[in-house]
Amino acid sequence: MIKRTRAMAFMAALAPLTAPAAPPDAGPTQIAEKFKALYPNTSFSEIRAAPIRGVYEVVMGDNVAYTDAVGRYFIFGHMFDMQEQVDLTAQRDKAGKKVEFPAAYLHNAIKTVHGDGSRQVALFSDPDCPYCKQVEVELAKLDNVTIYTFLYPLESLHPAAVSKAVAIWCAPDRAQSWQDAMSTRKPVPLVACNNPIADNVALGARLGIQGTPTFVAQDGRLLPGAAPVDKIDQWLGAAK
Repeated sequence: MIKRTRAMAFMAALAPLTAPAAPPDAGPTQIAEKFKALYPNTSFSEIRAAPIRGVYEVVMGDNVAYTDAVGRYFIFGHMFDMQEQVDLTAQRDKAGKKVEFPAAYLHNAIKTVHGDGSRQVALFSDPDCPYCKQVEVELAKLDNVTIYTFLYPLESLHPAAVSKAVAIWCAPDRAQSWQDAMSTRKPVPLVACNNPIADNVALGARLGIQGTPTFVAQDGRLLPGAAPVDKIDQWLGAAK
């Protein structure tokens, strides 16, 4: 979430000049030219049409805002697709950011191979997260990928998630235990053993993982949220 102080700083920087109004059906190129003329002291890295008709998504450094073709009022906040259960702003905010793929910590993740396993992805997931359960349904349709699932309980949201994560890791077949926990209502038998859950939480914090599910591609790109399988497949294919 964009902090109010950051938004206020941009409000100060967004000192508009007089510029011709864009027509209601203006495209992103026309809007970009208009905004650059209207706000010459602001660096717009990208301007594109938002999913809502007549609204434009404006990227300014690390800030994402929404406005119309007039460009007088800017909304700093998150846009959600409630049908797909995806935080569109979070995806956009992280689209240009990269982190280090946790290759050195894969032994702390549950490994699942689909098809030839040629593509690799890390997934930070919480056993009590409803969106994580949704994305598992999508992942079952994904082919030729190796998924490294880091158990990442968000204790502040799900108080029982830590004990469940430990139990899943300590199960005789942790991959099956994970699938059972995400696909059925059957309670996870609570057991304990030496486990990497605390290390996973520390790793996720270092990588800036703020919610679950969150994917990390081999090239360091992030994909937060329960995206549909076609989007995950396309995102994986965009690795550079």
